[in-house]
Amino acid sequence: QVHLIESGGGLVQAGGSLRLSCAASRPTFRSQVMGWFRQAPGKEREFVAAITWGIGNTYYADSVKGRFTISRDNAKNTAYLQMDNLKPEDTAVYYCTTTRADYGGSLYCRSTYTYWGQGTQVTVSS
Repeated sequence: QVHLIESGGGLVQAGGSLRLSCAASRPTFRSQVMGWFRQAPGKEREFVAAITWGIGNTYYADSVKGRFTISRDNAKNTAYLQMDNLKPEDTAVYYCTTTRADYGGSLYCRSTYTYWGQGTQVTVSS
């Protein structure tokens, strides 16, 4: 079992920046993947970004490429999502998630991930 604690959400004006953090309750395996999803009111939860704990390969949704950066600090069991040039359409609850070590499936799919944080609200005003 892994518990994930997100922090860093808030209210920001369009064009501004926020950094989200996600701390895992125990060390992760190199084969695990940490991801961020988001869910806006009335919409499905959607993939934002992911990073492999071992090599650090990164994956992004087209809507955030060039604006968001995912990273991790293995020593702290923590992943980050740096969000720059925020837009009103980025407003959502952002969820941190991680796979099991023996995961299978696409990293862009919600069903690939096993453990989820409680979510943190990000609101971008125009």
